[in-house]
Amino acid sequence: MKIEQIASLSPEETKAFGKYLAKFLDKGDIVCLFGELGSGKTTLIKGIALGLDIDELKVNSPSFVLMNIYQGRLPLYHFDFYRLEDSKGIGSIGYDEFLYGDGVSVIEWADRLGLFLPDGYLKIEVKHKTFDERLISLSAINRDFKYEPFVH
Repeated sequence: MKIEQIASLSPEETKAFGKYLAKFLDKGDIVCLFGELGSGKTTLIKGIALGLDIDELKVNSPSFVLMNIYQGRLPLYHFDFYRLEDSKGIGSIGYDEFLYGDGVSVIEWADRLGLFLPDGYLKIEVKHKTFDERLISLSAINRDFKYEPFVH
């Protein structure tokens, strides 16, 4: 179910949207991010971290370790599957133990999960419109998501 589409004119606006979105996230929520390289996925996660009372400076793309954990109002499990060769390796890292745990899971490059994509999640697509402008689309996949439209 399509929830909303937002035009972000800058990295600061993308971060502000992530911070706003975090107000609606709760333990066990899964956010799957889709978008090309450099589209602003990590910037969005920095905003989510801010909204969960986590210092955004701690958030970086965990491309070499597959996952980082940040402690805040809720733990934030930040997955980045950019370097994942194939989805077979997912099962060996205990990925699903975090997805349904006490925190919020945010997955960059979720398209690389293949059959390991969760049954229910908040889907966020981030697309380039111009050099600075992004189009951010939210959809609830096989789950309900309480959300109020973002006003910026």
